[in-house]
Amino acid sequence: MNITLAQAEKAITAAKLKSTAIDTNMNIAVVDAGANLVAFGRMDGAWLGSLDISIKKAKTARFFDMNTGIIGELSQPGQPLFNIEHSNNGLITFPGGVPIKNASGEIIGAIGVSGSSVENDHTVAEAGAKAI
Repeated sequence: MNITLAQAEKAITAAKLKSTAIDTNMNIAVVDAGANLVAFGRMDGAWLGSLDISIKKAKTARFFDMNTGIIGELSQPGQPLFNIEHSNNGLITFPGGVPIKNASGEIIGAIGVSGSSVENDHTVAEAGAKAI
């Protein structure tokens, strides 16, 4: 099962609303179950360097079906996934990537958000994922 364009756009809209509510500008990427980009939104004034980060956060969340912040904890020195960020043409292992599930609990894609603190990135990504 894959996320639809309509669902991806709904996730981006919810993420933009949350971003506006916390007074920040974000890059927001949504990928499907195959980690292919489905939709992208760059809010006015969002950091240009965060564009690629948001896409990689979404892909990372889908590749491993978990929040990118959890992967970050597991990839610290001495942890089981140390250096994983060097795989798959580069992963992002800090918060802001969240898997998206359908009503049945199946992962249908993921959202990646970048443009502020990692705490804000995660908050905005969660809002987008929960909209589906």
